[in-house]
Amino acid sequence: MNKLKYNWLFAVLLGSFSLTSCFNLDEEVFDEVDATIYYSDESSVKGAVASIYDTGAHSYVEYFYYLQEFSADQIAWRSWNAGLWGYDEAQKFVLSSQTWTPESIIIRQTWQTAWETIGLCNTLINDLQNLDPATLKMTPEAMTSYISEVRTLRAWAYYNIFEIWGGVLPLNTSVSSEVPPSVDPDFDTGCKMIYDFIITELDETWANLPINEVNRMNQAANRVMKARLLLNSEVFIKENHYSECATLCQEIINGNYGTYSIADDYRDIYGINNTECPEVIMAFACEVGQLNIGWMRNMPFMPYNCWEYFGGTYSQSGWNCVVLSPSYDNSGVVQPLGGTDNPVSFLSAPYNDKLGAVYERFDNRDIRKQNFVYNTSNNTYKGMFLKGAMKANWGAGAALEADADRQGQALVYVDQVGTFQNLGRTLEPVMSPRWGETNSGLRMVKYPVYPESAGIDFQDIDEVEFRLSEVVYMLAECKMRTGDAEGAKSLVNSVRQRYFSTSDWATAQNDPGPGFTAFDMDWMLSQWGIEYLGEGRRRRTDLRRYDKFTQGQWWFFGRANDTGFSYPAQRDRKYEWYPLPATALLVNPGLVQNPNYVTN
Repeated sequence: MNKLKYNWLFAVLLGSFSLTSCFNLDEEVFDEVDATIYYSDESSVKGAVASIYDTGAHSYVEYFYYLQEFSADQIAWRSWNAGLWGYDEAQKFVLSSQTWTPESIIIRQTWQTAWETIGLCNTLINDLQNLDPATLKMTPEAMTSYISEVRTLRAWAYYNIFEIWGGVLPLNTSVSSEVPPSVDPDFDTGCKMIYDFIITELDETWANLPINEVNRMNQAANRVMKARLLLNSEVFIKENHYSECATLCQEIINGNYGTYSIADDYRDIYGINNTECPEVIMAFACEVGQLNIGWMRNMPFMPYNCWEYFGGTYSQSGWNCVVLSPSYDNSGVVQPLGGTDNPVSFLSAPYNDKLGAVYERFDNRDIRKQNFVYNTSNNTYKGMFLKGAMKANWGAGAALEADADRQGQALVYVDQVGTFQNLGRTLEPVMSPRWGETNSGLRMVKYPVYPESAGIDFQDIDEVEFRLSEVVYMLAECKMRTGDAEGAKSLVNSVRQRYFSTSDWATAQNDPGPGFTAFDMDWMLSQWGIEYLGEGRRRRTDLRRYDKFTQGQWWFFGRANDTGFSYPAQRDRKYEWYPLPATALLVNPGLVQNPNYVTN
């Protein structure tokens, strides 16, 4: 692959004098260092820019993923062995149960990773603006392009934290040692100021960016970012900008900012050569030993002995803590290896959920709805789930053994979550992920895991951040919101058709799928979830915009309780935004807490 490699020298040098301390007043900032010491030619500038991609990807791919996905309806952090293992002192469970507070460790950890990328961008922008391009044998246009690239990276980083904390954020664009306060004491005013800042940064920089360079912030990536802001403007600033979003999306689809097309084979998006996929607009270049984030895609779902299934000896170990939200309750007679014989689907009465129930949301004819299996004879794979009895060698070998509460028994994944052995708590029809025994919950393998014999490390697959299908779906939703359901259906189907055989598609194209009877807004929301399952945006891309994040019904909310605590079907709207961590407020008195978390 033609990747943008990382210059580790510049990563260290820049990191040593960057402002990253919205949470650390004692940070020593070297903003008087002579930048000419570090920049000698265009290659050194390019290396400095490249190093920031590494920091940015690291900050997003783990902690921001937790806050966006575990709090939503499709993926949950579960514990097992009578609720004792994996509970992690509720550090991540508070996300799945929507019970976090300003004191939650996971909120603090996310905040602490949030500012490094912005600090590095500020430092580099300041450096490049004060360098003479001629002394580096560069054209002024080339220098402007690099500065625009870093400003776009900073806008991307700000967008990520804006989704989480909204108007209580500081607006930090300088290399000063002063730690800025929240941008405004009023939350809504702060939202508008940060929203306008990101829009302005994107509008001022897109024309100077490269075109069709997959491992860099390019023109199309910049425009997709703006489209995301416009699509979600009602959530962010209480203004409707769907018409502007639709116009911009059509421009991207028309090729105004680069040439892209929907991939015929969805596997091209996630495979080792995904930088060559015409659908991929921008991806973070991953490589073991440099940007090593590929493990995060799969390991949280996997059991400890996963390499017996995948045929590898990678150093990464399975976490066995993350599951897809179950499609069925726990009705019926318990089976020896977990699950029950006659469960009721959450898609059916009396539940009739429009959210969650991940596996059964997929049409049975969808080629993705099968176990992930690799064919070593022709180096291809199919499917993206793990369900049922797990056996070595892609399901063809000996049964894999479960651990913890089922030590010595076979590992069999069921599309249910509960204490099927009544360990720690008697099995109930609906239980929270606090009580998911070892065999509870299906697992996902969206980015492929290659066997050792293929000579390909799955951690070298680039992490896709922007792809054309998102633009198609944004345009479809904008049409749906104007009442053009047929236009929305046509656009979504232009992507969906790749998941069906020609014969199946003849009928599937007019079938809204399990749980739906019409191509309506509920269906549109479901399609977002199916297409982008596990890609780190469910809370923002879908649920909040549809007012389903705290008000929607899925799985255990309103149907389960834990030690006397009931999970209400509709949660407190304060959880629409995350609170600033209590430690940040102690260190920086200029920060203003999200008003929904202020106690009198």
